[in-house]
Amino acid sequence: MNETLRGKIREKAEQQANGNGGEVEKRSAAPQTIAGFIEAMKGEMARALPKHLNPDRLARIALTEVRRTPRLAQCTQPSFGGALMTCAQLGLEPGVTGEAYLIPRKNGRLSRNAGRDIYEVQLTIGYQGMAKLFWQSPLAKSLDAQAVYENDDFEYEYGLNPALRHKPSLGDRGAAVAYYSVATLTNGGFAFTVMSRSDVEKIRIRSNAGTGDGESPWKTDYDEMAKKTALRRMFKLLPKSPELARALSQDEGVRTDWAEDAIDIQPDYPDAVAGVVERDDVDQATGEVRDQDDETAGLPVEDPPGWPEVTEPGSGRVPEGGSK
Repeated sequence: MNETLRGKIREKAEQQANGNGGEVEKRSAAPQTIAGFIEAMKGEMARALPKHLNPDRLARIALTEVRRTPRLAQCTQPSFGGALMTCAQLGLEPGVTGEAYLIPRKNGRLSRNAGRDIYEVQLTIGYQGMAKLFWQSPLAKSLDAQAVYENDDFEYEYGLNPALRHKPSLGDRGAAVAYYSVATLTNGGFAFTVMSRSDVEKIRIRSNAGTGDGESPWKTDYDEMAKKTALRRMFKLLPKSPELARALSQDEGVRTDWAEDAIDIQPDYPDAVAGVVERDDVDQATGEVRDQDDETAGLPVEDPPGWPEVTEPGSGRVPEGGSK
């Protein structure tokens, strides 16, 4: 049943990307600004957000992220809305907090079908976001994640008597050689996971979010993403809150339906093949990696092309000031 619904959602997204469908596009040929789209979504976000969070703040943060990463202006409307709704439902703030990241990714399959570049918003949950959701479990007692450097005093052992000991060097610690996470529970249980630098690199290379463009959090926050990788692996051993389970499911996926119950549907992972990453920042003629800062310079933020006038998601209504 989930696969059928997921297929319908993807088909709808492809129709909108190819300009072949979508009631939204039929209402008006006038472009819709991203600022206006985010404003129209505030009602949906308000219903999804935990009570202690403010939809106005999330809307401001989303617009700030578009200004910081202009290529988000080129992403499809369904994926942009889906990423914002996931953040709202999980109570995470994208951007500088490190709780989540909005990453524009070129969908190779949609691009080939449309004959032009189609970008979607991939939501990546950060280290801070994973930690925040862990603490929502009533069993949570302690949580830590650290980098281990070559001059640190570090020992660990798995098996029937697992043990972990880390004494950081007070002098020059050298280069990072490993990352680990450790958690204890109120019922006396505990777990830890240690990953070498090469273990982390294997995960990064397999990840769509780990490709080498300047928009990847692996470029800007490598240690935090490495710690998150250790946390994610350790969480497999622990009981999880419903929010954390959903975050693990949605992490690095593309959600194209922002209905509230869509968060429980497995998102798409476009072009994700184990060990193979499609690069959109490589010049096919020369094989060289292009400077994406040059490509995104001057991209519109307030009036990007290809954004049709949008109704308030899920309501069937045109935002105030719009027209049918």
